[in-house]
Amino acid sequence: MKHLFNFILAFTAMTYSLFGQDTAPVLKGQATFVTTQNVYVKFPNTETIMVGDTLILSNTNTPCLLVKSKSTTSVVSALISGCQIQKGDEILFYPHPEEEVFIQELPLPLVAPTEEPIETSLYHEKIRGRVSLSDFSTFSSVRDDRHRIMGRLSMNADHIRDSKFSFNTYMNYQYFLNQTTSTSIPSNSILRVFNLAARYDATPTLAITLGRNINPKISSLGPIDGLQAEKYFGMQYIGVIAGFRPDIFDFGFNSNLLQYGGYIGTMTDSDNFYSQTTLGAIQQQNNGAVDRRYAYMQHNSTLYKNLNLFSSLEVDLFSKVNDTVTNQIRLTNLYVSAAYRFNKKVSLMLSYDSRKRILYYETFQTEIEQLLDDDIARQGARARINVRPLKNILAGGSYSMRFQSDQQNKSDNIYGYVTWSRLPAIGGRLSLSYNNNASNYLNSNIFSLRHSRDLFRNRVNADFYYRYVNYQYANFNDPSIQHYVGADISYYITRKLFFSISGELSTLENEHTYRIFTQISQRF
Repeated sequence: MKHLFNFILAFTAMTYSLFGQDTAPVLKGQATFVTTQNVYVKFPNTETIMVGDTLILSNTNTPCLLVKSKSTTSVVSALISGCQIQKGDEILFYPHPEEEVFIQELPLPLVAPTEEPIETSLYHEKIRGRVSLSDFSTFSSVRDDRHRIMGRLSMNADHIRDSKFSFNTYMNYQYFLNQTTSTSIPSNSILRVFNLAARYDATPTLAITLGRNINPKISSLGPIDGLQAEKYFGMQYIGVIAGFRPDIFDFGFNSNLLQYGGYIGTMTDSDNFYSQTTLGAIQQQNNGAVDRRYAYMQHNSTLYKNLNLFSSLEVDLFSKVNDTVTNQIRLTNLYVSAAYRFNKKVSLMLSYDSRKRILYYETFQTEIEQLLDDDIARQGARARINVRPLKNILAGGSYSMRFQSDQQNKSDNIYGYVTWSRLPAIGGRLSLSYNNNASNYLNSNIFSLRHSRDLFRNRVNADFYYRYVNYQYANFNDPSIQHYVGADISYYITRKLFFSISGELSTLENEHTYRIFTQISQRF
């Protein structure tokens, strides 16, 4: 009788839950942009979606996304449960009526569950990196031999043990054998640390980074030693930095070079348009005095998946000459580029840049007047086209020029190439290229031929090349002609362990130079 009573009560509660409420329609959306940390989903509207809700990948019953923030028609979400989401996937959201807790007040089930609930983490560990060791040796018939050993380490460890902590680093170490020190190479042993930082995701929309780190939203600033924080508000974000510049001589830590600033930005994401724009301001100091103060803008966008635009701008807002401080605006850096893919066979890229020398008024205070006398914008323009006339043939060319108002440092560069893959009879890939550069003091012509092929089931690859170089200097009547012959063998010991060795011979009149480069690299 007791069992029958429990059954009737459970059936009544289930019936109430199914028929005693209005069933809200399922919202259908589409994944429009996927990154390593976020998935952006477009819905007809997001009125019924709340931050913290879960979204389901179509044709599955498993929650795959956790909503972090939203706008009127889009949400920013994070992957959960190890799901794989691709751009264009259909995403479903089930509204909230099923959240009634009436059933939770029923007596305990007659049979206890045999499995404990599975806890899903918002973050998932992803570690990738590479460590390599290489040696570069030069043997000359008329010059001193040179030997250099280099080790590199790069690693990105995201959400270690599915936690909020991440770590990234990139560094290299060089050691020069039997080499005397000079102003260009002050030591036989050089360590360069470009990235060495830890990140803490306090919330899905707030990240804090400590250490030496290059911020992609302020890429022109380079490495920052200190603290960075970034907060998202839907498609908008704000960030701050406070730290130090690396030492200008040895790239080490220098507590005298304080820098701080902030930035704001916005993103737009739809089926046919994606963009990201960042505006910021930075102040850099030297021993407490202002060294440089400037504002910057960075923008990139994609329109209809065919047109890519990128631009960056830096405007200096501070100057100090003979102890006179002014806030005169000075455009120091402008770069714009556009790349358009007409179809699968033709693409075109255009770019323009204008750069002035960066003036640090405390670091170079004894040379400021001389540097200001040469305050001319170095400008450049470039056009590049790639075409694929046939399935196995790829060709392209580019033209670039450098110029400035005083006609100094002017140059024109023409480059063209053609690559033929899957050669009949001999196999492999053949590439031909030509480069001509004309400047105020030099005219050069370089012709190159290279053949590459797989020797053993994608495990061993070989390259053989020849390069002809003709330098005609303005102050010399006779041209300088060089010949280069080289070969490279690469062996993939495993899918992630790689070894290569290459050798080259170059000749210049009576001088013969041999170069040998070896490298072993392990990915993880």
